[in-house]
Amino acid sequence: MSEPAVHVLAFDVFGTVVDWRSSIIAEGQSLATAKGLSVDWAKFADAWRAGYGPAMERVRRGELPWTKLDALHRLILDQLLVRFGIEGLGEQEKVRLNRAWHRLRPWPDSVAGLERLRRRFVVTTLSNGNVALLTEMAKHAGLPWDCILSAELVRHYKPDPEVYRLVPELFDLRPEQVMMVAAHEADLQAAKQLGLRTAFVHRPLEYGPQTPVPSVPAGRFDYVAEDLVDLAARLGSIGRPGPR
Repeated sequence: MSEPAVHVLAFDVFGTVVDWRSSIIAEGQSLATAKGLSVDWAKFADAWRAGYGPAMERVRRGELPWTKLDALHRLILDQLLVRFGIEGLGEQEKVRLNRAWHRLRPWPDSVAGLERLRRRFVVTTLSNGNVALLTEMAKHAGLPWDCILSAELVRHYKPDPEVYRLVPELFDLRPEQVMMVAAHEADLQAAKQLGLRTAFVHRPLEYGPQTPVPSVPAGRFDYVAEDLVDLAARLGSIGRPGPR
């Protein structure tokens, strides 16, 4: 029997669709100019992102109640302001800096790639970002999502299985009719274990130009693409346009 058509593409967002690192660096540099700060913003951005996993683990261990990503980002930010010796910021300036994650810039191919993909598929986020964050990011970056789905809706974080099950459950589909799209192997492996199809997108600059880029073994995922435009070309024949 042939494989069923894929109807929904569920996208990881941070790193896969938007360039969080250069966006946060640019926000920091703008703040530094305004406030006369001297900070290594590349290290600051990396440290902010590195705090994300441990913060989620605190929630999983019960040290914190369920906490949406905006609030986790603020917890990490308050620690980093001390660590990097950043002083003189008022509360509203801290709020604005924390909301830099709402203003992340898309990779150059993302908008065009999503536009092409949504001609044939439903395209939705499936991110640990909270709904407000993802919605405001989409408006800022011009990301043409059909739907905004967030781990916030099930009060779990990826790679918890509850997050991946959300998409087939909401769209009344079998898992294999949903494809997870991500630049991170762990995300895709978790989705694959639950029966979703998978597409890996190379983002070699996510962590900066000096970071080694691991290769993806052939056959590990259903598709491997250079970017979202390339993914649209590769998936051109597997979806089913129009209503089911």
